Amino acid sequence: MSLAATAGKVNARERVLSAAYPLFAHRGVRGVGIEEIIQAAGVAKATFYRHFPSKEALVLAFLQRRDEVFGIEVVLADVRRRAATPEGQLLAIFDVFSEWFARQDYEACSFINTLLEMGAQDAAGQASIGYLAKVREHVRMLAEEAGLEDVDEFARSWRILMAGSIVSAAEGDREAGIRAQRLGRKLIAEHRPA
Repeated sequence: MSLAATAGKVNARERVLSAAYPLFAHRGVRGVGIEEIIQAAGVAKATFYRHFPSKEALVLAFLQRRDEVFGIEVVLADVRRRAATPEGQLLAIFDVFSEWFARQDYEACSFINTLLEMGAQDAAGQASIGYLAKVREHVRMLAEEAGLEDVDEFARSWRILMAGSIVSAAEGDREAGIRAQRLGRKLIAEHRPA
């Protein structure tokens, strides 16, 4: 296969994924049909199915892309630039969230949305659970580095603050990150060694 043909295949796959990404992020998985994606990507139906044998395959690729674009590793890279200590980094998560919530194109969390939309038994729901578990694990590691007690319980509670602030922001509360950070300070204090 020539270099041009290889580039064309990658380009077509990327066009489909790039077209699907904002549609899925803003409208959900079920609200977007294959025909709409094909039209937005400017590819033939056969080209679409050559790269994504099913809508489920495309949704899984979308979730992977979402993780690459704004997953926990991306958030934590920003958090580490903002704060030097593990406690400070935990709290800085909500500074990053506050900026995200203020964006005109705020679309909430695609992992939460997909899980709720598709259900925990669906492959996309399972993938979303995996991504969310990865978030909790990173929070648990920061809590451990901060010397907090009962880090598993802390990480689960912290994830509730994160998810709750995301949902509140989707409801229109652009101060949700600030509120969650304030509650986060109390949660950290509760888990400090006596």
